[in-house]
Amino acid sequence: MKRLLDIALSLLILLLTLPILAVALLLVRVQLGAPVLFVQERSGRGQQPVRIFKIRTMSDERDADGDLLADGLRCGAVGRALRRLSIDELPQLVNVLRGDLSLAGPRPLLPRYDAWYSDRERRRFDMRPGITGLAQIHGRNSVAWDQRLALDVRYVEQWSLGMDLRILAATVAMVLSGRGVAVDPSAHMLDLDKERELKCVSP
Repeated sequence: MKRLLDIALSLLILLLTLPILAVALLLVRVQLGAPVLFVQERSGRGQQPVRIFKIRTMSDERDADGDLLADGLRCGAVGRALRRLSIDELPQLVNVLRGDLSLAGPRPLLPRYDAWYSDRERRRFDMRPGITGLAQIHGRNSVAWDQRLALDVRYVEQWSLGMDLRILAATVAMVLSGRGVAVDPSAHMLDLDKERELKCVSP
């Protein structure tokens, strides 16, 4: 039932948002050039790698030393608008149709985080990752890592079709309100590996 719901809703949303997606891709092409899609490897179910698709929202601007500028500086007006409205996430519906993602589930994170999960937190890999999840409707980018991962485990342990529907409804409400979106999440919290490395070396 979960997979059928994923396929049916993803197709419906894609059809309804095709004009929005087309305009967004055109704006990105004009402002940032090619490519218009951002492809990144994440850890999926069973910690197997998956390549997720998003609309590109940042330039490749670098400082005098050749290092990429902070996300907030590389994200122009179009990129900020796409992130605020979560339009940049729409291509992940293709990931859902391919079976890489589910509409709801633990968000897929970077492979470099894999070594830093506790045994209990690794339960997040027992289910297909999602475009949205419990952590996202409880604050999106503002949720601390420990709480975020605990919510992922709670999702896996307590999953039901009703839970997925509640998550999706709450996600729509959050997207429409624009709550909890951070253009540059790294400016508000450390990456998981850096945070836990610091905890390991703290006296």
